[in-house]
Amino acid sequence: MALQILRRLTTTLPVATITASARAVTCRQQQLLHTTPACCEIRKLARLRVVDNSDLGKRAMAEGRPPRCIHVYNKRGVGYIGDKVLVAIKGQMKKGILVGLKQNQKPKQPKFDSNNLVLIDDNGSPLGTRIHVPIPTVLRTILKEKTLAKGADYTKVLAIASRYV
Repeated sequence: MALQILRRLTTTLPVATITASARAVTCRQQQLLHTTPACCEIRKLARLRVVDNSDLGKRAMAEGRPPRCIHVYNKRGVGYIGDKVLVAIKGQMKKGILVGLKQNQKPKQPKFDSNNLVLIDDNGSPLGTRIHVPIPTVLRTILKEKTLAKGADYTKVLAIASRYV
């Protein structure tokens, strides 16, 4: 399309106008392309995928409106495996635990194709009864440490998982 515009311009306009028009066309093409790299970190407004069978999560994913991260409960502000996050889902605020991430991981930790989340309630028990995807085995040690430090029992998330990677 840009070549057709340039051919039309060369037949009707002087040379100085052609270069300005060519610059405008290439600038417009550059505006249509995304030049920033995709962010794989869990920060505010990151889209997540609910991987448990909770009603709220199923309805949100079926409508094509995945939950978005509002807050990450750690000092760094970037979510990692096992971190608790606050998400906005279907007009509600719910908490969840990250069980799989796209971002580069530490050695011996698997990298997933999507940012996976399990919804939990305030006392740490999951809203669903089954997790559909495999979760990393390192999550066992992470959640056991957090269970001992906090009052909530996060090991129930491990109990509903059927597969580990």
